[in-house]
Amino acid sequence: MKLPLWLASASSRLGLVAVLLLTPAVARPAVAQTPPASADAADKSGEAYAQFLLGRHLETVEDIKGAIDAFKRAAQLDPQSPDVPAELAGLMMRQSRLDEAITAADQALKIAPANREAHRVLGIVYATLVESGRRANSRNQATQAENLNKAIQHLEQALDRPSGEPDPNVRATLARLYISADSFDKAIALLVDLVNQEPGWSDGPVLLAQAYANAGRNAEAIAWLVDAAAEDPDLYQTLAGFYERERRWNEAAGAYAQAIRNAPKSTELKTQYVAALMNAGGREALSRARDVLKEMLSAKANDPRALFQLSQAERRLGDYAAAEQTARKLIAQNGRSPMGYYALAMTLEERRQYQAVVDSLAPAVAEFRSRSGGNQATDLGLLLPHLGFAYQELGDFDKAIGAFDEAHRLAPTDTSITAYLVQAHLSAKKYTTALEIVRKARTERADDLRFARLEAQALRQTGKAEEAVTLLQDFIRKQADRPEPYVALAQLYSETKRGGDAVRVLQEAQLKFPADTMIPFELGAMLDKQKRFADAESAFRQVLSKDPDNAQALNYLGYMLADRGERLDESVDLLKKALEVEPDNGSYLDSLGWAYYKSDKLDLAVTNLQRAAEQLQANSVIQDHYGDVLFKLSRFDDAIAAWMRAIDGDGDSIDRASIDKKIRSAKQKLGRK
Repeated sequence: MKLPLWLASASSRLGLVAVLLLTPAVARPAVAQTPPASADAADKSGEAYAQFLLGRHLETVEDIKGAIDAFKRAAQLDPQSPDVPAELAGLMMRQSRLDEAITAADQALKIAPANREAHRVLGIVYATLVESGRRANSRNQATQAENLNKAIQHLEQALDRPSGEPDPNVRATLARLYISADSFDKAIALLVDLVNQEPGWSDGPVLLAQAYANAGRNAEAIAWLVDAAAEDPDLYQTLAGFYERERRWNEAAGAYAQAIRNAPKSTELKTQYVAALMNAGGREALSRARDVLKEMLSAKANDPRALFQLSQAERRLGDYAAAEQTARKLIAQNGRSPMGYYALAMTLEERRQYQAVVDSLAPAVAEFRSRSGGNQATDLGLLLPHLGFAYQELGDFDKAIGAFDEAHRLAPTDTSITAYLVQAHLSAKKYTTALEIVRKARTERADDLRFARLEAQALRQTGKAEEAVTLLQDFIRKQADRPEPYVALAQLYSETKRGGDAVRVLQEAQLKFPADTMIPFELGAMLDKQKRFADAESAFRQVLSKDPDNAQALNYLGYMLADRGERLDESVDLLKKALEVEPDNGSYLDSLGWAYYKSDKLDLAVTNLQRAAEQLQANSVIQDHYGDVLFKLSRFDDAIAAWMRAIDGDGDSIDRASIDKKIRSAKQKLGRK
């Protein structure tokens, strides 16, 4: 069995020797505790010392057999000397004859239980056995644990010396063992001193960082790395990793930028830098990510990972044309990978081009489904949910259910896909099936708010509104420290015509979570439904005072003003700002179109309402609005078609009788019955 490289290389990094063991200075081995009783005994002691020196010399000239024989003769001549078997143990260890090393070291400890050299050898041998077992994926956990404990115990005793500087090799090995044994605080105590004393040891800072991380002492690790990286730029990557653990993405990106200055050609560092920038978000960070990715692609034009990330960055920057072009380039480069289709689907979804999603993904899904083996399940699992979303938005609920059901069969433990499948059944008004699926999911994830809300929706739709309310009330009692359950209960109250209760719950939650913006937004929506418009506006203004770019609040307030025909110029300004945040949001386009309609700016109204209606074909309110502007433009056939889509759509918040009346009026204009 050979000594592992990490044991051998640690000492060379410390600038000592190329092997773990340092050859001790030549010293006369210890003799018996009592002085020799005769001249003959003294002669034997002297001869033993001579053989001891000979053994050391023969090892240096690589006469290993001769060295072993000399040490054995020395042991026979002076059987009470612990240094002789300890030295023999070291030689056996250096020759990777570990069993013989253990035997010789044990013999030394029988003579002198505190012999540090014997403990050192045994510690390193048992550490070697631990490492070799780990590399071989040994399943004998009991033996591994025993060897680990023995290695630690022996090395601790090897360090227990009354004077002199402890062996840095032993301390480095012991620190590694402490990490393996989850004794992270002990490892940190050793490594802090050792790293400071041995600045040339490149493994030391990494080990110390690992110990800090495993001990959960991230703040201390960051503080230490900030100082250490200024002296050793190689540590900036490690520092960035700690920032990532703390989700301090901007600082992680800054650390990666420093690391790249030290290694400007490192693709790995640039990829990690881009990931940190993407997680940081914001236009500035995303723009930097895009620029770095373009630089990477200028050196390697067909890097699939860089192309995927570039499409993501472009999409999030609102440059949808570029994002689509990059995604299609990735598809053309490797159509057998789902990543290009995945990037394309997200870009098209952002633009609410759901039919284009279907047109792109349906053939790809069929192609991936026809393949066997490999990553078929993973590839399909990545694309099917997006295909399902697109079908659902287009009102093709049966196909949506089919896509989500297939994805669910491929990944039955994926809770997100399970939730999508339940929602698809709810959208298709298949409430009983939705209830069966979600109740099964809740047996395993009773604390998941998504499933609680979906079950409450299914219960309400099956005529069990009080049971739904009780379910969410119980959920709040279990998770009273989160704002989301309060919002869920308030929405349910609103859906069950208990608007007063909805307002009460949200007002209580607002006192409990004053910094949250979701609660005042929902409160504004509830107050609007109760026609308490001034109070609703106040709630939305509260959201915008905390988050001026909150697109949902901008849209809701702008639409509320437009629908009432009040302050239409301000309404348009609010809605334009919402669309600056989400340029292709169909709901926001509808709101702006409706504001223009109310302002009698029909050309602008029809442009925005047409885009909204094409995106959200199953949204009854949007189709109704589109029909209204078409009718006013005397496009009666188109108006009738839009109103028919409104009747066939989701049916939310529309008056069917009113739409029927408008259809009859349009037909009369056309002279039809």
